[in-house]
Amino acid sequence: MRALSIRQPYAELILRGLKTVEYRSRPTKIIGERFYIYAAKGFTTEAQRALTDDGGLDSADLLRGVLVGTATISHITNGTPGVYEWHLTDVRRLARPRKPKRMPQPVWFRPF
Repeated sequence: MRALSIRQPYAELILRGLKTVEYRSRPTKIIGERFYIYAAKGFTTEAQRALTDDGGLDSADLLRGVLVGTATISHITNGTPGVYEWHLTDVRRLARPRKPKRMPQPVWFRPF
């Protein structure tokens, strides 16, 4: 199974069902296939600030550098020019986070 790198806090928002669309600059052919959600080690400062102020999340509590869940892309739509909307469904949190054995990549990678 493949894994998709997603920065925190977006990975956590997906797991909580608050974010159902992942925005990417390219479409993908991995539609209908279950994949791991990898919480990347990096995170965006503006997103962290927004969650701390509005959502009550602390960046220190967010897991990073591990596989945290699974999901499926149901379909892809064109958003604004150059932005594709990957619609996520059937999101499940892993009972225990898993460390990938292979080196994570910016988008898709095979963790095991």
